[in-house]
Amino acid sequence: MSQFFQIHPETPQKRLIKQAVEILQQGGVIAYPTDSAYALGCHMGDKQALERIKQLRRLDDRHNFTLMCRDLSELSTYAKVDNQAYRLLKAHTPGAYTFILNATREVPKRLLHPKRRTIGIRVPDNPIALALLEELGEPLMSVSLILPGDEQPMTDPYEIRATLEHQLDLIIDGGYCGLEATTVVALTDEVPEVMRVGAGDPTHFQS
Repeated sequence: MSQFFQIHPETPQKRLIKQAVEILQQGGVIAYPTDSAYALGCHMGDKQALERIKQLRRLDDRHNFTLMCRDLSELSTYAKVDNQAYRLLKAHTPGAYTFILNATREVPKRLLHPKRRTIGIRVPDNPIALALLEELGEPLMSVSLILPGDEQPMTDPYEIRATLEHQLDLIIDGGYCGLEATTVVALTDEVPEVMRVGAGDPTHFQS
């Protein structure tokens, strides 16, 4: 049975953020709000927790997992960023975008696309998500909370609890957030490629 924390969407309670991070560090899987929709998260180094998320979402090895980062300086530890990509990232983070980049050796192999060695990177514009990342001190392995067979992510924390309370360790109620997943942009080649249109405005990356 999962725990259910009601965390203030603008001024997150430090005590609850600390408890949430302890759950992550002990191998827990959590549902938490972002600036697009709710997401599932686990500790980057926890293989078992990642497997639980893959089963829950029915994801295969070709899915691009995302590292939720505090800021651009953290992002550059895990992804190879040239000057052009950096300018784009700087202009659009934090925000409702996931950027697909070539990964560095710091990224655990199990998170990478098996053929392309790419990783999704994102800096959220959400006080709860940022507070979790600050307390954790490293990126959070993350995927949108879209259940198998659904097109849209889950947005209601009470519905998440009713559906998934036996499969998650913690659900954070940060109120309703967006109805759409992030816009996904690949920055692995010279020309940016919009791979999924979501909450972020895609026109900045379309020539």
